[in-house]
Amino acid sequence: MTDTPTLPQGPDDSEPRFRAVLTPHRSLGPKGFVIFMAAISAVSFGTGLMFFLMGAWPILGFMGLDVLLVYVAFRINFRALRVYETVALTDEALTVTRVAPNGKEQSWRFNPYWVRVRVEERVGLSSELSLASHGKRLVFGAFLTDPEREDFADALKAALREGSAPAV
Repeated sequence: MTDTPTLPQGPDDSEPRFRAVLTPHRSLGPKGFVIFMAAISAVSFGTGLMFFLMGAWPILGFMGLDVLLVYVAFRINFRALRVYETVALTDEALTVTRVAPNGKEQSWRFNPYWVRVRVEERVGLSSELSLASHGKRLVFGAFLTDPEREDFADALKAALREGSAPAV
């Protein structure tokens, strides 16, 4: 029986060196939504009851319709907040995957040695975070705030520099 030399194992190629999930800010959680809807319902019911007692009973229905419209508007907004983007960096590729609220995915791959990360300031508008390589450009992270875009761009640039540094 002969001993076969074992080669040192490198990092798994499928394992990203850098991975981030970008999600929109949610200022109202599920518990806050229930409290908000309870408060709106109580105010609308109280106002509608007052009009009902004064003899203007149709107003009660309109007050209920207002509550229903606020509920529907928030549900639509919560559905739109299900969007997210993942950014994964391996030695072979920088991949950005955008998942829409309906679950549909779109992916873009860039060569990490050629891609450039840019944050462009725009007059009167929020900044724009993008990746550019070989004449193609991808704008992503549109739901992030300006400081979040800057922080993310710095972190991604550092990860890209780390990967392109020569091995010692």
